[in-house]
Amino acid sequence: MVTVTRETDHLRERMSRYLDEFLERETAKLAFLGEDLDLLRDTLLGFVRQGGKRLRPAFVHWGHRAAGGEPGDPGDEAVLAAGCAVELVHACALILDDVMDEAETRRGRPAVHLALAEHHGGRDWRGDGRRFGESAATLFGMLAYTWADAALLRAGPHLTDAFEVFTRMRTEVVGGQYLDLAYAARGASGPAEAARVATYKSAKYTIEHPLHLGHAVAGGDPRLRASLSAYALPLGEAFQLRDDVLGVFGDPEVTGKPVGADLRQGKHTWLTATARERAGGYGAALLDHVHDEADVAAARQLIVTTGALETAEERITDLVSLARTALDEAGLSAEVVRGLGELADLATRRRA
Repeated sequence: MVTVTRETDHLRERMSRYLDEFLERETAKLAFLGEDLDLLRDTLLGFVRQGGKRLRPAFVHWGHRAAGGEPGDPGDEAVLAAGCAVELVHACALILDDVMDEAETRRGRPAVHLALAEHHGGRDWRGDGRRFGESAATLFGMLAYTWADAALLRAGPHLTDAFEVFTRMRTEVVGGQYLDLAYAARGASGPAEAARVATYKSAKYTIEHPLHLGHAVAGGDPRLRASLSAYALPLGEAFQLRDDVLGVFGDPEVTGKPVGADLRQGKHTWLTATARERAGGYGAALLDHVHDEADVAAARQLIVTTGALETAEERITDLVSLARTALDEAGLSAEVVRGLGELADLATRRRA
């Protein structure tokens, strides 16, 4: 009998192959770009292909299984198509997020907009290289967003339901990203506001919506969605909290980002908002002016001494416990419970 872990690993391999084939088909339609087609391949295709864990397609897969789908049944290609669509939206979101945050690296490599700026500078083109890089990255992100629709068109007979879930996912991601910008501009983002941003910008589109998408592809019972959400929402919050912790304390060799990158960018996360609230004016000033390694070290120490890190770890544990309880009460098969339980561990115990 194939173990749940092997099923998820097998999905990751198949998902990568499906993505490769899809990207090659779609890229062939852009042959009119001429010599710039190689730039597209190196940047956008390279970025999508190095996606790593394929966590979101895994949730699509187990949402499909929860709704009664089986590996290898006629809906199997539809699951891969839906997973491909989610990965392309994820690529778009990361590329545009890096432009807005003026991030320097992603996944251990220069952010897409900086790689494109370097391409511009290395060819002595006219105009401002950074402006070109940001503009071209925005277009490449939009292309990934467009390709996501093309992928989802292969999602089988329940396309209408799947597209409804997919549209809601993208709408909420855009809304969450806007809230992130707006709260930062207002300069008033406490733990509640940070949690709201995290929920809509990241958590729901990482877990809840992929689960619902897999469920829709399978034509599942609508009543099951509430049970899936009861598992997904606390787990999504725990996932984002883990991301917050890694953004401050993660190993750059593993996370692919410089030490304290989130602190340098001034990101208002639940972790930093909690530390700021507990530390008062001094802490807020320190966290709002992180520039060099000494500032990063001081900010990290502040987060530890205020107890914000410990509180975040406790909250992650509590949220995962809530998700597991909801999973146990959902009336799903033992295999699906094991699969989603393993994904809960993967999402919250990761190092990158």
